[in-house]
Amino acid sequence: MIKICLIICLLPLSKAALPLVINTWRFEDATSEAWSTLQKGGSFVDAVERGCGLCEMEQCDGSVGFGDHPDEQGETTLDAMIMNGDTMEVGAVGDLRRIKNAVSVARAVMENTDHTFLVGESASIFAENMGFKSEDLSTNKSITIFSQWLQNNCQPNYRKNVFPDPSKFCGPYKPKTMLRRPKHKKRDIDPRAHDTIGMIVIDKNGKVAAATSTNGASHKIPGRVGDSPVAGAGAYADSIAGGAAATGDGDVMMRFLPSFLAVELMRSGAEPSIACKTAISRIKKYYPTFFGAVICANTTGGYGAACNKIPELSQFSFMVFNSQTNQPRLEKVDCF
Repeated sequence: MIKICLIICLLPLSKAALPLVINTWRFEDATSEAWSTLQKGGSFVDAVERGCGLCEMEQCDGSVGFGDHPDEQGETTLDAMIMNGDTMEVGAVGDLRRIKNAVSVARAVMENTDHTFLVGESASIFAENMGFKSEDLSTNKSITIFSQWLQNNCQPNYRKNVFPDPSKFCGPYKPKTMLRRPKHKKRDIDPRAHDTIGMIVIDKNGKVAAATSTNGASHKIPGRVGDSPVAGAGAYADSIAGGAAATGDGDVMMRFLPSFLAVELMRSGAEPSIACKTAISRIKKYYPTFFGAVICANTTGGYGAACNKIPELSQFSFMVFNSQTNQPRLEKVDCF
């Protein structure tokens, strides 16, 4: 069967019918997988897990799953979270090593422990004990990316206020004395380095789940965990109000909990598009050049999105599937 993807530009975005699947970026197969899961009788939590899980296996845009975005040591690590908005349970993993199915491990944290968040090597050991296969997440592509980065004097990187000069040299680095507090440094942005999949699924009864998965920022400092697995930052779900998910510069966005803010605004009656825009505006006040976007959906099926306008991003694309579209549909919103 040939899948058709329609492109529609809408702002503000229209009300949709339930059930609803909405996710960041052009990850159409993930959208279809989540929808298919619902149609086959799977739960809203099953749907959001399988949608993000397929993106992990397909290595969506190189920013999700194994084999891309190596850290400073050349290793690919994964972050993921899943949230059941009906029970308010959350499972998350950060800096996950050797396990491809990060969002499924996050679900195991949610359903097989009393914890919310496991990180690093201990998260990997937990996954192995739960039956997940341990395997190398590196590929020829990630090895090549890492080699080229070393040859380019470790550029770009995420170091600051250290010596040797991180804009010219590789480490090891040591802190240098600061005579005055520096202003926010504008980083060179590659949008493809931040294409987290964030997904919201709302079933026919209005039950909401949200999930995220990513391999994080390219050339990140080992041990770095971004916004994606943090409840309220990467995503948030509440079956009373709705769901939201974020994508972009996680180190900045997680400081503002944009997904939580958007859901709370919808709880207070804000339309999804307005809730998303307000969440972006809150960040923009302090970081006007940050790269980021938020998607929002309420429990009646309304949805929307917003993004910060910068030279690298003038429009934001996301996928929608509901009973009105009858197929995955690509929608776009102009950034502001």
